[in-house]
Amino acid sequence: MEHLDDRISEIYRQYYLDVYRFLICFSGNQSEAEDMTQEVFIRVLNNYSNLHKVNHLKTWIFSIAKHVSIDHYRKKRLVGLFTAGFFTQFFSADKEPSEVMEQYETRKLVHAAISKLKPHYRAVVILRGINEFSIKETAEILQCNESKVKVSYHRALKDLKKKLNFEMEEVIQNAK
Repeated sequence: MEHLDDRISEIYRQYYLDVYRFLICFSGNQSEAEDMTQEVFIRVLNNYSNLHKVNHLKTWIFSIAKHVSIDHYRKKRLVGLFTAGFFTQFFSADKEPSEVMEQYETRKLVHAAISKLKPHYRAVVILRGINEFSIKETAEILQCNESKVKVSYHRALKDLKKKLNFEMEEVIQNAK
């Protein structure tokens, strides 16, 4: 039992922050991300007996995180995902207030556009674009083939770009 506790603690220490970052990107809410992170590691613990079947521990854990986030997403039914709070924590103190404000507004627009993507596209963008997983790792996490990841990522970025152009046009119209 002590060996199991040590192993789970080691896994938690090694992957906690990466899982938390993924889930905060997906939910946009710190407390929800903390709850979901806890749920991920509870599921890891509950499925620990299947660990010998796992090829890559990190992708397996992120696969669980993806399922937890999708379950959460379904429960919330698109309400309140990606609040602005996530992006405010990354501001640098070295910048001028106008630069910080401009950066904040840009992140807010990107945040809003990502939140409007289909859940699968959102997951691909977060995994590939933000968490920098490889195509192979992303395919393992999403439980699909690498071609689907490539196509989904391409389409998601195209959709994201379209949404950003649309939102930028709204901002420009409102500024006039």
